[in-house]
Amino acid sequence: MEERQESQVIDQPIENIQELVEQYDVESRYRRLSGWQGRIVSFLLIGMSCFHMYTAGVGLLPTSIHRAVHLTFAITAVFLLYPSHLDSSKKSAPWYDWLLAILAGIGVGYIAIFFNAIAGRGARVQPYETWLGIMTIILVLEAGRRVVGKVLPSLGILFLLYCYFGRYMPEMFMHRGYSVNRIIQHMYLTQEGIFGVALGVSSTFVFMFILFGAFLGKSGGARFFNELALAVAGHSPGGPAKVAIVASGMLGTINGSSVANVATTGAFTIPLMKKVGYKPEFAGAVEACASTGGQFMPPIMGAGAFIMSEFLGISYLRIAAAAIIPAILYYFALFIAVHIRARDKDLEGLPREELPRVKEVMMKDGHLLIPLIVIVTLLLRKYTPLSAAFWGILSVLAVSQFKTHTRMGIRAILEALEEGARSALGVALACALVGFVVGTSSLTALGLTISNNIIDIAGGRLLPTLVMAMIACLVLGMGLPTTANYIVTSTMIAPALIKMHVLPLAAHLFVFYFGIMADLTPPVCLAAFTGAGIAGGNPSRTGFNATRIALVAYLIPYTFIYSPVILLENVDLLRLSLLVVAAFAGVIGLAAALQGWMFSRISLFIRSLLLVTSMAAFMPDNTIKAIAIVSIGLIIFVTRRFSLKEQLEYQEG
Repeated sequence: MEERQESQVIDQPIENIQELVEQYDVESRYRRLSGWQGRIVSFLLIGMSCFHMYTAGVGLLPTSIHRAVHLTFAITAVFLLYPSHLDSSKKSAPWYDWLLAILAGIGVGYIAIFFNAIAGRGARVQPYETWLGIMTIILVLEAGRRVVGKVLPSLGILFLLYCYFGRYMPEMFMHRGYSVNRIIQHMYLTQEGIFGVALGVSSTFVFMFILFGAFLGKSGGARFFNELALAVAGHSPGGPAKVAIVASGMLGTINGSSVANVATTGAFTIPLMKKVGYKPEFAGAVEACASTGGQFMPPIMGAGAFIMSEFLGISYLRIAAAAIIPAILYYFALFIAVHIRARDKDLEGLPREELPRVKEVMMKDGHLLIPLIVIVTLLLRKYTPLSAAFWGILSVLAVSQFKTHTRMGIRAILEALEEGARSALGVALACALVGFVVGTSSLTALGLTISNNIIDIAGGRLLPTLVMAMIACLVLGMGLPTTANYIVTSTMIAPALIKMHVLPLAAHLFVFYFGIMADLTPPVCLAAFTGAGIAGGNPSRTGFNATRIALVAYLIPYTFIYSPVILLENVDLLRLSLLVVAAFAGVIGLAAALQGWMFSRISLFIRSLLLVTSMAAFMPDNTIKAIAIVSIGLIIFVTRRFSLKEQLEYQEG
């Protein structure tokens, strides 16, 4: 049975996959150290994971100390693992990186060791702390450049310069300007800058769920999700595309990186899609859309839900509940798009004899679902996400012992601890860098200034404000990891929507969605570029295909604003039912209109009619929604009748 499960269907070879991922995902460009250097870094990373496991199980340290210890581990490891430039050695760290690692550890560790003294004097800056703070800020920027790329550090530098040169800014952005000492105090010695809320979330919920994902992957979870997706959807029309949607959706909710998720699942789903007849650009786009959408899907939502919970001061469960219907709509839209494409092009699924069976997959690896059930159950029982992740990791260790092929020994546990910490380095530095953005906003009221300017330019009208906010989020989100992406957009853009009396949860989900959609939106759509690289397709065409397939994701956030009942806010069952039915009808109509097929090829007139009625299905007015539902239903009925009539005439002829 196991030999059948490990069929060649899953083991499609992809050449230079690591090089491709490194091209678009900076976090994957780490050194593979060996010898004494490798042992030291492994010890450091394992120690980082053990520290977080201990504090999650026993109790957190005081806030600033805990965040500083977390960043000390992370920034030290970054300088040792990530080279300063592409030509640097990938097998050993040069002496100057060891020196930078030590200096960074001293600069950040100072906060952890002397926190009580700093707090006792009200964070007043001592003369030597000015230089220590400057050194630490520079090293945080450099470490961030190495692990998350140039975009976020450049943004951090711009915001720091804005703090100092505020009096020279254009009038709409002008402020009095702050001294170096004041900036150092705010960014380095308080919880407003580097050691702010963003790093706090990274050092608790986010790290533990990344570690959970590492343990689940080490026990065979990724293989299980892939095989289950193959068993469920592989045989249906266009099956490999549906396999990509299922597998990437399950992995994506745990994995916070669209690019990494495309590389993980796309390495075997994209060749399968091409095998049954999908064009490379479409295959890469489907994988990119499915991988990106995992960050919309509860329970974990790429860790974005935990940060949102901290920012809004509402429970994680409330956010997860609000996100569930939109996430289902998104994946339903992907399914319909690939199904219509498959029927239009007569693309078959994979032969059943090449696929594993659901029963066999569940018998072999079904026990790996237990940790996910444990986490969801604990969250429903009002445990904190931190505790739920802690017990989830322990449950992975326990259930992995049920079968020989999933059993985790000491070596596998150490590897999971090391991989989990390494995967968290990018998030930690991104959150530290975002501290400059958040800190600048709190010091200069920049967020409020930008919000006022957006509203003024939009003339105080909601729809133009939303359109401007959408464009800003798509631009700000280019090249940023999910956590940093959301923090930047929620700090800069969400206040404008809230000031327009938008529900705060709806405003934050609006910027969250559009920030993530930057990974699919040309010209800089990293998830689509990665999918194109694996598929061997044109990157730009793959990006436009991804935008078309995921079009519904550009409409759903507007529904948050005009019909917050979709977020289960002030639920009226009749209104909610109408909205959901209209949305699903609109998704079907949009997919058919964009693909030009519904049971058979449809005319330009029918496509235009479907496009108009489908867009109307997302309008806030209930009467328009009802008319749209009836119209789409009639079009489906008529096209079905004509299709059957044509088939009958063809058979008789």
